[in-house]
Amino acid sequence: MAIARHLCIRRVARVRCKDVRDMIFDEEAIEIIEGKNFAYLATSMADGSPHVAPVWIDRNEDTLLINTVPGRLKQKNVSRDPRVTISITQEKNRYRHLFIRGKVIQQTKEGALDHINRLSRKYLGKDYPWDDKNRIILRIKPEYVKVLE
Repeated sequence: MAIARHLCIRRVARVRCKDVRDMIFDEEAIEIIEGKNFAYLATSMADGSPHVAPVWIDRNEDTLLINTVPGRLKQKNVSRDPRVTISITQEKNRYRHLFIRGKVIQQTKEGALDHINRLSRKYLGKDYPWDDKNRIILRIKPEYVKVLE
């Protein structure tokens, strides 16, 4: 399935967008994902209301990876309804955003402790310092990706 990706560039009071087909993440999206930028993960509560949580994020080829503790609200929500939305604002340019809609396609504990240490080195510059070492990786397959400047 081809993923539509929109690149929008703000020009004075207008926004100009172009579609880029057959690309999940282009260089701009990868730069935002791989940067030290916090992501905000939106999931759906059982009653349909939204739940938004700040998360560390990285990618593995064409999927996104988020690490959490089993039983946390975001993990419970995606176990019931795998649809998610992610918003990332670039730290060095707060007017540059990445929006992603997709589905959690896998939850695994395999490699999760190594993964949280990798994320911690990215965001904190050191191994994960907290005690919640029982971790799970949420693997997300994007269905829609949009960069806005």
